[in-house]
This record gives sequence, structure tokens and C-alpha cells, in this order.
Amino acid sequence: MIVIRDTDLLKGKRLVATIGFFDGVHLGHRFLIDELKGIARAKNQPSAVITFPEHPRAVLHSDYQPKLLNSFEEKLEQLATTGVDYCIVLDFTIELSRLTAQEFITSILAEKLHTDALLIGYDHRFGHDRKDGFEQYVVYGAACGMEVLKASPYDEGRTAVSSSEIRKLLTDCHVEEAARLLTYPYRLQGTIVNGYKVGRKLGFPTANIQVDEPFKIVPGIGVYAVWVYLKGKRYKGMLYIGNRPTLDNGDNITLEVNILDFSGDIYNNDITVAFIYYVRGDVKFNSLEELIEQLGRDRETVDKILIS
Repeated sequence: MIVIRDTDLLKGKRLVATIGFFDGVHLGHRFLIDELKGIARAKNQPSAVITFPEHPRAVLHSDYQPKLLNSFEEKLEQLATTGVDYCIVLDFTIELSRLTAQEFITSILAEKLHTDALLIGYDHRFGHDRKDGFEQYVVYGAACGMEVLKASPYDEGRTAVSSSEIRKLLTDCHVEEAARLLTYPYRLQGTIVNGYKVGRKLGFPTANIQVDEPFKIVPGIGVYAVWVYLKGKRYKGMLYIGNRPTLDNGDNITLEVNILDFSGDIYNNDITVAFIYYVRGDVKFNSLEELIEQLGRDRETVDKILIS
């Protein structure tokens, strides 16, 4: 996949394109892109996904920032796995948002991006106020020599696949179902920072993670089996999200992982965790001894779930 930021590089090409934010690059997105590639092959033209580095609503409303499934770099990585030829990155600006659907199709898609055919998601709308629909898009496209096609709904609409549905699954700790809809385990990337070092005293030293992308959604409170990617290697991990109620930690939510079969100084290192399985919810135990016993059982569970 070639990432295009300078649209002058597209001169002389005729593209089959689709457009969207594509947060998560989930099953529904991949179904749409597969259909796009099929149309492109039939026309013997390159396929292109048009997307934005920032969520349009965050640009239009400075006090609003949606929780995200991907950082922009992660989104590009996932789009590259779809086999699409081009990813065209458009900066979403206030000026762009003021274009009507007709103006956007004519001046941006046809004249600037050389789109020969446009595949529209079956429930997708664009243009100022989103007041026009697919029938109008067809007319606007025909006027500038562009074929506008409506995409087929994924699974004929029987399966709910959307970025918002996946966000809800993660918030509710359903990381296995989220991974099924995403087609890959949900990940968080960050830096290992100093913590309270309580885990070490309990016999379960943990790496406290400061997440790099502040707008990425963090799964719900609890204990998870995760794969840990650190210094070019993969390890089994028992990850905890919560406020340590047994230790009276207050309202401060921490994200920390006990890396199985690992020891060493790893502060300030980059770390990635991939959520595989939800082990249990957060519990306030009557004593530290009860907590330590439960952590031992959790570690055994994680060790059995994660098969190298």
C-alpha cells in the first residue's frame, strides 16, 4: 500500500476509491475494501482508500474527542494488511467541512483525486450537513464522469459491526468478541513508567504503562491475559486495570502488567500489550494474603490460556 499525502502524485491515474475514517479497520471495513478491490480489478484500475488523520468531529468541535480504536499510525498499518493499492490522506479542515456533497465530489474526488469510480458504504453520508443521499451522489458523479456505486452491507446486515459497537465491547471487558470483529487483538502501546512498586512486595512485580495515544479507549476494569511485546520479544502477561481497592489506592486508575518469566530493569522502555482474554473483575479482598492467593490463581490461568 502506498500512502499518498501529496495529491499531485496521483496525476495521470484513474482510481476506484472509497472514503471514510475507518477507525479500527474492522470486519465491516475489510468487507467494503474487498468489494472495492474487486471493482478495481474489473476496471483494471488501482484501488484507493481515502481517510483522515483526525476524526472529523474533533475538528468541527474542539471540545469533543471521540475515543479511538487506532492511532493514525496503527490505522495505516491495518489498512496496509487489506491489500488496497493506495491510502490517500486528506486533512479534514473547516473549509473542507463546508463543501456540499456536490462540491466535494466534483472538486475533491473528481478533479483533485482523479476518482473514476466511487464506492459508498451502504450507510455512509458526507458533505455539509449530510443532507444529500446516495441518489444525489449518483447524479453529482455522473455530471463529472464518475460512477458512484453503493456497497453491499456486511453479512446482509445481520451482524452488527461498527467502531462504536467495538468500543462498547472493550468498555464492557469483552475483548475476545472485540478481537473477532476487529480481526486482530486490541492493542495498547505505551511507555513503562515508575509506579508504587507494590506488586514487587506482593511477589508479582508489574510494569506500569503510560499509554502513548491519549484518545485510545482503555478496556474496562479487571484482570486480562495479554501478550506483551517488549524489546523485540513476546511474553505472556497478566494485566490489571483498576484502582487497587484492597490497597486503598483511591480513585487513581492504573494500567500495569506482570510479565511472566521475565526479570530486569525496563523503565522508560516502549511496550505493547495485546488483549486476549478477560480473566476476572476487580475485587476488594479482606487481606493482602487473599489478594496474593488470587494473583497466584490468576497467573496460572493466564499461563494456561496463552499458548506460545
